[in-house]
Amino acid sequence: MEKSRGLRGYCCFKCRNFVADHNDIIDKYYIGTHKYGRGRAFLFSHASNVVEEPSVLRTLITGPYVVSDILCAECGQNLGWKYKKSFHDVHKYKEGKVVMAKYNIIRGV
Repeated sequence: MEKSRGLRGYCCFKCRNFVADHNDIIDKYYIGTHKYGRGRAFLFSHASNVVEEPSVLRTLITGPYVVSDILCAECGQNLGWKYKKSFHDVHKYKEGKVVMAKYNIIRGV
C-alpha cells in the first residue's frame, strides 16, 4: 500500500487505509451526491490505494459525465468517483480527478 507523501492525508473511514494526500485537494467545498442525498465532498487530483469500477454515464449536479466509482482497495468501501469524461468544455478540468464524499474518509497522518 502506498503511504502518505505529505504531512496529512485521508483514510477510508471503515478500515483506515490511506487513500489521498491533503496536498492533492483541489476543492474542499465540493458537493457530492450519494445514496442518502447530497453532502460535502473533496475534489482530489488523484487517489491512492483505490480500485476503479467500470465506467458508466451518470448525470450529476453540473450535467452528464462518464465516471467510475472508486472503492477502497483494502475493504471495498465505496469512497466516491473518478471523472473520466466531461461533455462540456467548461468542466473538462475535472477529467481524471477524484471526488470523495467527506463521510467516507477521515483525516489521517
